[in-house]
Amino acid sequence: MKKRHHLFLLMVIAALAFIFGLGGRLAESGAGSGASLSGQVADGKGPVADAHVLVQGTTIKVKTDTAGRFLLTGLPEGRPMRISIWKEGYYSALSEEVTEPAGNISIKMITYPLTDNLRYEWLSPEGKNGCVQCHPALTKMSLKDLHQNSARNPRFLTMYRGTDVEGKQSPPTRYDWGGGIWKTAQVPQKPDLSQAYYGPGYVLDFPGTTGDCSACHIPGASIPFNIDPQAARGADLYGVHCDFCHKVANVFVDPKTGMPNRQRPGVHSMDVRRPSAKDGMRSQLFFGTFTDVNAAQNNANLPLLRESRYCASCHFGVFWNTVVYNSYGEWLKSPYSDPQSGKAKTCQACHMPSPAVHQGKTITNIAPGKGGIERNPSAIHSHDMTVNEYLLRNSLSMSASAKKLNGRALVEVKIVNDKTGHHVPSDSPLRHLILLVEARDEKGNLLRQESGPVLPQWCGDRKNIKGHYAGLPGKAYAKLLKEKWTDVFPTAAYWNHTELVSDNRIAAFAQDSTAFEFIPLKSGKSVITVSLLYRRAFIELMEQKKWNVPDILMAQKKIIVTQR
Repeated sequence: MKKRHHLFLLMVIAALAFIFGLGGRLAESGAGSGASLSGQVADGKGPVADAHVLVQGTTIKVKTDTAGRFLLTGLPEGRPMRISIWKEGYYSALSEEVTEPAGNISIKMITYPLTDNLRYEWLSPEGKNGCVQCHPALTKMSLKDLHQNSARNPRFLTMYRGTDVEGKQSPPTRYDWGGGIWKTAQVPQKPDLSQAYYGPGYVLDFPGTTGDCSACHIPGASIPFNIDPQAARGADLYGVHCDFCHKVANVFVDPKTGMPNRQRPGVHSMDVRRPSAKDGMRSQLFFGTFTDVNAAQNNANLPLLRESRYCASCHFGVFWNTVVYNSYGEWLKSPYSDPQSGKAKTCQACHMPSPAVHQGKTITNIAPGKGGIERNPSAIHSHDMTVNEYLLRNSLSMSASAKKLNGRALVEVKIVNDKTGHHVPSDSPLRHLILLVEARDEKGNLLRQESGPVLPQWCGDRKNIKGHYAGLPGKAYAKLLKEKWTDVFPTAAYWNHTELVSDNRIAAFAQDSTAFEFIPLKSGKSVITVSLLYRRAFIELMEQKKWNVPDILMAQKKIIVTQR
């Protein structure tokens, strides 16, 4: 009995020695009853410390110690498992069909490429070898998104070329001698509207150059130099496509301001890692958000993909020292970027929410039949980031009230940006909100406005034409720029020298209240209709370009006011 007792004590001491040799990290594995598994992680140079070791598809995890060793406990008994390992700078490793109890398994990790391969040919989202073959639901979802259409968006292309959607092009920009200090220089002139005019265009103002447009709209083709959008080929015809997004290893920002370099827009502030087919085990690379990946020596977990910084360089644009669009900077200055505010949210939290739903079904496996496993839906993110009208309609809240006061109908409208981490609307200064207030008697006759703002000329001044609201009771919310040379206002050609005229967009957690007064009938009912519209571009520009982009009704409220 003493001998058996002595052997038992030796076994306990040995087990404790192993446990404490792991630096006390076993608590992270969710230790408890069940089987265990031990092993060591190494690369070509030796042990890999602080590597994350996980049982794929579970919450059981642990980190390796300084000797690369790990011990997983609380494992399901008698069931084959897949053990996944990741660490920044490395491809994720995967040990398949491991059955407990197992000990001293050896797992090798390799670093992913440290340089970019300029000769790499991007994988297309669609087609025989496209992303859709392994990731059908997420790829089809992303194909609806504006990112995957950024190279072929008709608004982008017609603005770049100075044409309408039928290909009719405006005349080249005219130049004449300036005045004052510019009397010895030629400066651009206003368009000659006596000729057929199809709106502004970058190539009309800067012929023979490419500009910076492709750095964000076609980033995969803009390394190391920007291109004319017409030169895009292959996967780059999609714009910001899957393969590009999943090969961005870093986005550089100023450590003091948190903002990208204004001289290096889009892809030029990114570290992109395209592998070489000649590199053996490192012939492919996809960054993702799973800590327990599906494909070993192919995928790598990248925490950056969960950070708003990932979006920074394409959502901040400065032209001739004028900040034109800046949704990232607006987020950075809002409570959403502050972990201490209690309101912190990343861009991805709103634009790539979980679960991901495609065609009415919640996605639980991103690569069915291709090595994918069933996952908790909360781990899978939507890839329909921008085109979703639900996102627009729920970006803010509107309330409205009306009452009879001193023989008049008093209408009060309040708009609160309580749901969005940047200004509304944001980025392109073509976008704006139109608050439209309509007051009619019970026979349908318009009531006369006594006080309150009216909509400006650029909301459309052609009377009795659909979508033209200038002069009607209401308010517009926009960032408005004026061209310095031509005084064109509001300008859509923000690649020119511009100055900020006004900006009354609604910042995160800010609100705006507006009052209107109407003279109602002495008796009967008045019907007040308050509508909030989202418009993607100035209506005159849309008519010049022949863009068919209907307004989006974000909110509407009807109120009955009774006169006695």
